[in-house]
Amino acid sequence: MEIIISLLIGLFAGVGGGLFGIGGGIIIVPCLTFALAFSQHKAQGTSLVALLMPVGILGLINYAKAENVDYKIGAIIAMGFLGGAFLGSKLALDLSPVVMKRCFASFLIVVATYMFWSTKG
Repeated sequence: MEIIISLLIGLFAGVGGGLFGIGGGIIIVPCLTFALAFSQHKAQGTSLVALLMPVGILGLINYAKAENVDYKIGAIIAMGFLGGAFLGSKLALDLSPVVMKRCFASFLIVVATYMFWSTKG
């Protein structure tokens, strides 16, 4: 079940990345904390595996030293992210800028509200 959830997180992040240019901090980190009960630090470290390994290698090293990285989950999310980014970008190109802006703003409000009121992680 963890693999399916991780792949879905990656797909969701990929679609979000393709649609709005978002992924790690806005989608992957909250999903890992809520869906897989990761601590905030472990979610952030694992997100670096999925998204930023070449760019964020120094941050990843620090999270790894503190044992706050799940490489397996990060790699699975990266696989979903790859396909999702393609799908999301295709969807985005068919939407007007006004619709895109409203969808993105609505998504941020939902995530922020959920994280603000959550007592997990």
